[in-house]
Amino acid sequence: MKYWLGNARLETGVVRDGARVVATETGLFDMLIDGGKIVDVKLAGTVDKTGIATKNAKGFLVVPSFVEKHIHLDKTKLGAPWSAVTPVNSIVERFSLETDELRALPVKMADRTRVLLDTELRNGTTAFRSHIDVHPRAGLEYLETVQSVLQEYAGKLDAELVAFPQHGLLRSDSVALVREALQSGATLIGGVDPGNVDGDVERSLETMFDLAVAHDAGVDIHVHDRGEIGKATFWKLLELTREAKWQGRVAVSHAFALGDFDGNEKIELFGALAAERIAIVTSVPIGGQIPPINDLEAAGVTVHVGCDNVYDCWSPYGNADLLERVGRLGELTGRVTEQALGQSLGLITNGVTPLDKAGEQVWPMVGDDANLVLVDASCTAEMVARRSARMATIFRGNVVAGEL
Repeated sequence: MKYWLGNARLETGVVRDGARVVATETGLFDMLIDGGKIVDVKLAGTVDKTGIATKNAKGFLVVPSFVEKHIHLDKTKLGAPWSAVTPVNSIVERFSLETDELRALPVKMADRTRVLLDTELRNGTTAFRSHIDVHPRAGLEYLETVQSVLQEYAGKLDAELVAFPQHGLLRSDSVALVREALQSGATLIGGVDPGNVDGDVERSLETMFDLAVAHDAGVDIHVHDRGEIGKATFWKLLELTREAKWQGRVAVSHAFALGDFDGNEKIELFGALAAERIAIVTSVPIGGQIPPINDLEAAGVTVHVGCDNVYDCWSPYGNADLLERVGRLGELTGRVTEQALGQSLGLITNGVTPLDKAGEQVWPMVGDDANLVLVDASCTAEMVARRSARMATIFRGNVVAGEL
């Protein structure tokens, strides 16, 4: 569909008081959308729109749509009757109980997945990386269910699926199942705590990378382990990334052990993560451990924020709102200035921000995908700090949530 998106508020630069950024400059623009791309951007009211459809952005701020780097589309209880979390004594007890609890829900997984996707779309997310449980008790059932639902959402979002052996790749003897999942549409391999769940850091990670290389799959692993076990996991992960030449294809979620590095060891490890382009994903848990995000970014490490749990057997909380999560991270890491808040948007957009660190406009550019969110805010900094209302979400030029 070809149309002009008129009266779109875009960021154009910054206002400085000396070296300090004190405000963000914006203007109203007309954006020509065609074939899912942004093909022209003009000052509002300066172009003849005769013969071309128009939509009115009404002066709302337009920013890149969000990218969800950590979600579990198969686990949510959204759409099912309320139930709080059953207390357990260990992660093993939790994931063992989870399988039974999910099967007992009166609302099918496909319906719950749809509710979660619709919620994320309304909140501005159009790209997803979802971990999908693969283990002997589930087989490929969860994967096939989510794949079927995603087919319904073709043209509304992008998605990539992680074959996730939640019960332990080795512990649950899931190697063959994970291999089958990678042959059946999953494009990444996951894992959880090679030390405390699988009981063998080296063998667990080596098996994971063997599968990744054999199937040309990315790696995205959950590492909750702290202390020496967690630290050993990171050093081994770096070694295997180098050996496989898997730079830019590895991510670590949670990564609590990064808070246990200090001094020269911390400098060495963080520098190596940046050099090997290993990304860190945090869900910004309240009252829990989060990796030292500011230090990681200062070292050049790629960091993403994801929602992770959204009302499931692990947590009764979560609202599938990445903007809320990145605002929470801003509070916890002291991001209060105009520039720091504005740049924080990149944590939920794969690094894309309207302005670069120098305050120069770098988005949108002609040729960019028309993946946009219209927000009731004056600028990105306000949006992040105030968790501003999303008015519409656009994916490849199509309005997929809200109204225009």
